[in-house]
Amino acid sequence: METKFDKTLEILFELKIADVMQKNIITMRPEDDMLELRKTLRNRGISGVPIVRNDKLVGIISIEDLIRWLSNGGVKSTIGEKMTRDPLTLYSDQPIIQAVKLFDEYGYGRFPVVERETKKLVGIITKGDIIESTLKKLETEYEEEEIRQYRASHIFQDITADYKEIFLKFNIVGKDFDRAGKASTTAKKDLKRLGIRPDIVQKVAIASYEAEMNVVIYTDGGTMSYRITKDKVLIEVKDLGPGIEDIEKAMQPGFSTSETWVKELGFGAGMGLSNIKKCSDTMEIKSFPGIGTTIKITILTGEHDEAK
Repeated sequence: METKFDKTLEILFELKIADVMQKNIITMRPEDDMLELRKTLRNRGISGVPIVRNDKLVGIISIEDLIRWLSNGGVKSTIGEKMTRDPLTLYSDQPIIQAVKLFDEYGYGRFPVVERETKKLVGIITKGDIIESTLKKLETEYEEEEIRQYRASHIFQDITADYKEIFLKFNIVGKDFDRAGKASTTAKKDLKRLGIRPDIVQKVAIASYEAEMNVVIYTDGGTMSYRITKDKVLIEVKDLGPGIEDIEKAMQPGFSTSETWVKELGFGAGMGLSNIKKCSDTMEIKSFPGIGTTIKITILTGEHDEAK
């Protein structure tokens, strides 16, 4: 049974939180009075605010906290006494799919967004921000896709060699989360310029992203290469990592050997290899402890019967 991947999922991997978050945010201080919070929420038409001191996030407070305070008599209090301290945050350079996972897990209405290096508060993100931005991206990509298909849909037919293929190769730096996902995003754009079918591009984009993140998280680096022909896309990912001790176990959804600090960054959820397999027509893994891992992925374009 063929697994179909929605365009929305591809966008959730591609867009960064910085692309969709609200940057002009209302903030308050821990020493502000709860009555001031009530006035701010009412006048601004918002349901919560981050609490900062010296541009650093120290807490968050919502309309639910205000209602709870009022129902208990509304005794004079500061926001610092009623706020949630050390709230869960997201980093501005994370893909928005990480925000989706946290919204689903915790059911919150908003998450503060901080800069990875400085931990400075730079924005706030809500479910509405994700939905609105995703719809806009879908509309934009639909229009761009029509133009790309018009320009490039016959590129392989126009080349008269007996055998035609295009080769792309990218270097991946281990533990570099600032650039994580750049290789797969660049490859996706190149495939679109070549006129590859949108559903194939989606599968390649998701498989590539998951493979790239595995290299970033678990290894000191590696390479990701693509061989693109008329009837298939071949992806080969090589890393210089510790290797996979039990490949069968690693393929199970939810299995992860990520360190705690990696999971706190929003990565290493244990879905990487299983997601790659879902996107692939064939997938081969060779791994040697202490040497590294090679993953070979084949995604058929369906252009020729003999490729199936």
